[in-house]
Amino acid sequence: MIHSVSSATHAPVTTQTKAAPQQPAPSKPQPASTDTVQISATALAIKEAAENPVQTAKEAASGDAQARRLLAREAAHKTL
Repeated sequence: MIHSVSSATHAPVTTQTKAAPQQPAPSKPQPASTDTVQISATALAIKEAAENPVQTAKEAASGDAQARRLLAREAAHKTL
């Protein structure tokens, strides 16, 4: 339902007569903002599945446990 306003009261506008001296704020360099992105487990699994064998071997050599398990699984599959 719409109601019309018959009267409105406005606050009086005041002006400052005493001007305060404005000093520029010391400029500090702002630190660069950083965004953090978290990749879901599904996205990581897809990324791992899309790796080529050379990349998997490099990761396994550097201590990546998931890459080591994958190489072990592939080696076991080849012997069958």
